[in-house]
Amino acid sequence: MIIVLMGPAGAGKTTVGKALATALAWAFVDADTLHPESNVEKIRAGHPLTEADRRPWLARTREAIVSLTRDRTHAVIACSALRERHRLLLAADIPSLRWVFLHGDRDLLEQRLRDRAGHFAGPDILDSQLRELEPPRHELTLPAQVPVDALVDTICTELGLTPIRSRQVLG
Repeated sequence: MIIVLMGPAGAGKTTVGKALATALAWAFVDADTLHPESNVEKIRAGHPLTEADRRPWLARTREAIVSLTRDRTHAVIACSALRERHRLLLAADIPSLRWVFLHGDRDLLEQRLRDRAGHFAGPDILDSQLRELEPPRHELTLPAQVPVDALVDTICTELGLTPIRSRQVLG
């Protein structure tokens, strides 16, 4: 299974994704690390990406998903996947892929982007991300303001997964 945590910058995709991957003892991929350097610089400068900018990044992310699936490696991926066409491209022919949409209001997302350090996406990119966002209609949607452990527990419950820590307690 591949679980993709999607949503705009500041929603907590990487934080929740790492915690979920750790809880399940699965691989974790942050799609932000797959951006070409030109995208990173553009985002760092507060400029929104165009569809042409996104193409190589989406292709790299798709390659990672295909490779993980081919290798039968369970994984959690953090990827904005803001538009429906991005999600269709990433999930094509991957029936084991599940989407989890982390949804947050603008104030929460902006505060998180202002508070975080060491990431190339800052608050200047938020408005363009929210304009681009096409919320999924039939996917697991969770509020980003919920504590990370509670989000991990809800994702596991909703997707029928057992975290390692639960197995250890029961085992």
